[in-house]
Amino acid sequence: MGEVHADAGVCAAIGQGGGDAVSFRAVDWLGLAAAPTFALMALLTGVFGRGPMDMPCSAAHGVSPLSSMVLMYGLMSVFHLAPWLKWIARHRRGIRRA
Repeated sequence: MGEVHADAGVCAAIGQGGGDAVSFRAVDWLGLAAAPTFALMALLTGVFGRGPMDMPCSAAHGVSPLSSMVLMYGLMSVFHLAPWLKWIARHRRGIRRA
């Protein structure tokens, strides 16, 4: 029987049959893109938000500039920091070795 890899879906999506290195790089970049994307969404929602879609999410409308959507995007950004922390740690180790 053949092996099943966790990144098989990514390999199929980018057209690589056995390109594990390519798929891992794609997954790494996607992981790194999540935190800044959510941070930007939190910023834009905080500045330009207050639309009708934000109203059902908050019990007290207009009380705090940190609406539930801004808070949600901010928390998602924090929760997706792990790939950045791993990347920073990996590069710091490389700098110390050199």
